[in-house]
Amino acid sequence: MARRNKVYEGKAKILFEGPEPGTLVQYFKDDATAFNAEKKDVIEGKGVLNNRLSEFFMTGLNNIGIPTHFIRRINMREQLIRAVEIIPLEVIVRNYAAGSMAKRLGMEEGTQLPRPIVEFSYKNDDLGDPLVPEEYITAFNWASQQDLDEMVAMALRVNDFMSGVMMGVGIKLIDFKIEIGRIFDGDFMRLIVADEISPDSCRLWDIETGEKLDKDVFRRDLGNLTDAYTEVARRLGVLPKTSGTGAKPTLIN
Repeated sequence: MARRNKVYEGKAKILFEGPEPGTLVQYFKDDATAFNAEKKDVIEGKGVLNNRLSEFFMTGLNNIGIPTHFIRRINMREQLIRAVEIIPLEVIVRNYAAGSMAKRLGMEEGTQLPRPIVEFSYKNDDLGDPLVPEEYITAFNWASQQDLDEMVAMALRVNDFMSGVMMGVGIKLIDFKIEIGRIFDGDFMRLIVADEISPDSCRLWDIETGEKLDKDVFRRDLGNLTDAYTEVARRLGVLPKTSGTGAKPTLIN
């Protein structure tokens, strides 16, 4: 394999220079982290599953007119993506109380919210990705008010798409987070969905049983993370149904 220039390495992915200007190769690792990397492990197959699942969701968003950085899948662990200027915010959409929100407000996990709530957190692992109000975001020039309005609208459209897809396969979309980046075409700038969309960045509960099918399985020691992600992929058709032989399903190329 030709030596490639690494641009950035995060907790779950590595970015390499792409084959063409304005592109990157995004490699999905098997590393699992929680609580701002205080808990770590390597989960065999996780990167392969997240690559395929993120491809599925990003392709779906592109197809309904929500622009993303995704261009195409290269292999089982890598995607070709557009290089973007990432806005230093995580955009969180909550449909039900869970995780930090339930803890902050003393709410029972699983309580349906009166409407989807969009929050912003400042991307900084050393600070624990703190929640920030829009006033902070505009004051520190992380994004303009126009950007924020567009980001909220985009996040809610992603929520509509994701909620519908998940409900169709018996999964409740509790919450999720996305990152948004800027791309430039001369003097023209537009916002697009970037990073990844996978069970690493969503809370997914089985509608019937409430079983968790997301990274909370790892955070809370609830079972095998690969099995949970495999179940999501199987339901979405990213994996074929088992043949009845007892063997684990294999990924569709």
